[in-house]
Amino acid sequence: MGFDAEGYGFPEHQRTLARLIDDIRVLSPAGVERAAQGWERHARLHEKEVHESEKAALRAIERADRGPAWDEVRRNLFGMTESGQALVSWKAEHGDVGHKAEQAAFMAALGLVAGNLISNEQFNTLVRPMSEAMPWLLPEENQPA
Repeated sequence: MGFDAEGYGFPEHQRTLARLIDDIRVLSPAGVERAAQGWERHARLHEKEVHESEKAALRAIERADRGPAWDEVRRNLFGMTESGQALVSWKAEHGDVGHKAEQAAFMAALGLVAGNLISNEQFNTLVRPMSEAMPWLLPEENQPA
């Protein structure tokens, strides 16, 4: 196993749900802010595309019988970001910033659960906001200039 550009112990460019969840667990308050900025920058400006990609992913997940997996992911994310047991970094950024970051996290998770059941463009639309905090989600777009 190598280390990617961010220094994590996942194989370079591996985009998995497990990696997203692990990274959310250790995301700092600054990372939560970056995710919220990503939501503002990408999702708010391209609201129609995000909504269409979300609908396509949910339809694909249901057709492929991945609904229970998506429900479990949503429960886990909610527990880490919103519940009384929320992680410290998410509690620190509670409010508008936290909610925007949470939306970015949910959309990234949705994209990863749907995976190859949706188009590459739809996947990218869903994970792009969270890639502000986790560049490995879209490595081709987050290369240094």
